[in-house]
Amino acid sequence: MKDFIRICDVEKYYGTGSNVTKAVDRVSFHVEQGEFLGIMGASGSGKTTLLNILSTIDTVTSGHIFYENDDITLMNEDQLSDFRRDNLGFVFQDFNLLDTLTIRENIVLALSLQGKQGKKSEEKAREVMDILDIAAIQDKFPYQVSGGQKQRCACARALVTGPKLILADEPTGALDSKSSLMLMETFHQLNTTMCSTILMVTHDAFSASWCKRILFLKDGQIFHELVRGGQDRRQFLNEILDVLALTGGELNHAD
Repeated sequence: MKDFIRICDVEKYYGTGSNVTKAVDRVSFHVEQGEFLGIMGASGSGKTTLLNILSTIDTVTSGHIFYENDDITLMNEDQLSDFRRDNLGFVFQDFNLLDTLTIRENIVLALSLQGKQGKKSEEKAREVMDILDIAAIQDKFPYQVSGGQKQRCACARALVTGPKLILADEPTGALDSKSSLMLMETFHQLNTTMCSTILMVTHDAFSASWCKRILFLKDGQIFHELVRGGQDRRQFLNEILDVLALTGGELNHAD
């Protein structure tokens, strides 16, 4: 696999003068194409700030971020908006679905925002709904389906545009254990069968155990890395819990 994203000496400070807070402190790492990477850490470790920077929602104080050959830290607002629309897919904890649109319409909307409409858009939406097993609820509204089904709809909306990277921010945070399992199986399917590159921020050890590699943040810096390698998920979960026990990270869903 080749490096898809390179993060080089990235810093993010908030405040001025004597009230400066280092949210991200000289962080460097890479993400390979087709990788499923997790970022973990206790509250205040900088993981959400780092995700916001990688998703172009926030900007760096210093350092560079390369997506293939494009340095997004040098782009203006219009360029960032186009880059985000054409390359990134988002899955949020609170789904961010529009209750006035059906499941199918929520998914097709993502294509409409790219200027893609008509028969091909409908066909692409049906294809993604079949993959994620939500075709049967396509005419229902978000308030009529379960949290797990909403999150799979959010995954379909992120996937339908063919993004180069899927960014997931605490995607299981609002789900029960059964729905969390279904969602992580979905991510696993996207990663292994469709070669989707996924970067997920989570505090949940169970969710993280599905990743191929995990970076642990503390005080804005990467202090540890775990690579799953040939381990089964149970073994990897135990490793994750051991690291979190040393860092004060939350221990949820230790299933």
